[in-house]
Amino acid sequence: MADSAGSSETSYLLPPNREDWEEQGIPDFVYGQKELTREGIQWPRTAPSLPDTRPLSHFDSALCSAWRQRMELGLFRYRLGELQTRTLPGPMGFVAQLNVERGVQRRRPQNIRSVRQAFDPEEFNFNKIRPGEVLFRLRREPDPPGVLQQEDILVMINVSPLEWGHVLLVPEPARGLPQRLLPGALRAGLEAVLLSSHPGFRVGFNSLGGLASVNHLHLHGYYLPHRLPVEGAPSEPLDPGGRLHLLQAVPAPGFLFYTGGPGPDIEALVSRVCRATDYLTAREIAHNLFVTRGAPPGQTSFSSTLTGVRVILWPRKSSFGVKEREAFNVALCELAGHLPVKTPQDFSSLTEAAALALIRDCLLPPAQAEEVRAALVALTAQEEQSLGHFHHCSLTGS
Repeated sequence: MADSAGSSETSYLLPPNREDWEEQGIPDFVYGQKELTREGIQWPRTAPSLPDTRPLSHFDSALCSAWRQRMELGLFRYRLGELQTRTLPGPMGFVAQLNVERGVQRRRPQNIRSVRQAFDPEEFNFNKIRPGEVLFRLRREPDPPGVLQQEDILVMINVSPLEWGHVLLVPEPARGLPQRLLPGALRAGLEAVLLSSHPGFRVGFNSLGGLASVNHLHLHGYYLPHRLPVEGAPSEPLDPGGRLHLLQAVPAPGFLFYTGGPGPDIEALVSRVCRATDYLTAREIAHNLFVTRGAPPGQTSFSSTLTGVRVILWPRKSSFGVKEREAFNVALCELAGHLPVKTPQDFSSLTEAAALALIRDCLLPPAQAEEVRAALVALTAQEEQSLGHFHHCSLTGS
């Protein structure tokens, strides 16, 4: 079993003989509060770099060494080289990347017809992956009494990677959970971002109808060595307590939640976000979510220092199936400003205006968007009232 910080990287590598892979079992990556990096993460003044060329946290070392080995062993559908990348001219700062192999070789999406579709054990799911695809089990040290115990999360390769280090975070696959966001999964995603010392390690979630291709609960995590517009874009507060903001001056307006770092603040944030996604799911509204280090809500920030974690939630039109003819499909990374493009022709000709048109075509109609906004503001107000009642009761002893 692999230990927490200080253990050898090789603990997460597969043995030389394939016959031994299954017998080895899944190593544990054990972490605690002290491994969650709150401060000092910033973009370098020089050109951004891939994770294996920067000072690494223990989490980055474990993930990158194990991921690289699986790539060398041929466990992916294609070998990911350095992707051609360009920033589209214009104020949005879209980061476009040419990834022909993913467009051609990724697994066909499942036949999804509802945001609330039940898990089907007959369809492909993460209990059917090959030995060796799991890198490690993310296991949090026991928390203090009264704090939600984090469930174990398997970290496995995405066999059709978007970028370097592209993994899936899968909570206890044997439970057969459908693709609906749960607090334990979101908390693990937030803590994975805090475990990384790379400013470009991002985590995200696609709902069913939001281009999730597998109906088995999972989040995506990957390294993108480029800034994205959502990290520092300005926002408008939607409630007096500043718990919910509307992100502005970005490809798609989204609901912004923020935490300064580890601690009780994360628990409150997880609860707030999951109340919002529960509301959307119950009403068959597809959605995408993106977790990144970034600036506090409010005015725009171009600082290289990323002081906390931003969670952005986009309600959107449901989209079932892949639109093969489009330059890109709109899901979690595209809404955040990262555009994996499928063909060389589209990569060289894509403009900011064309990208914005594709993205905005996926957003809710204005009347429905306003209805969702009012509902999420009301949910936030309810939470503040219940917190106020709890605080009053704790003070009075009633």
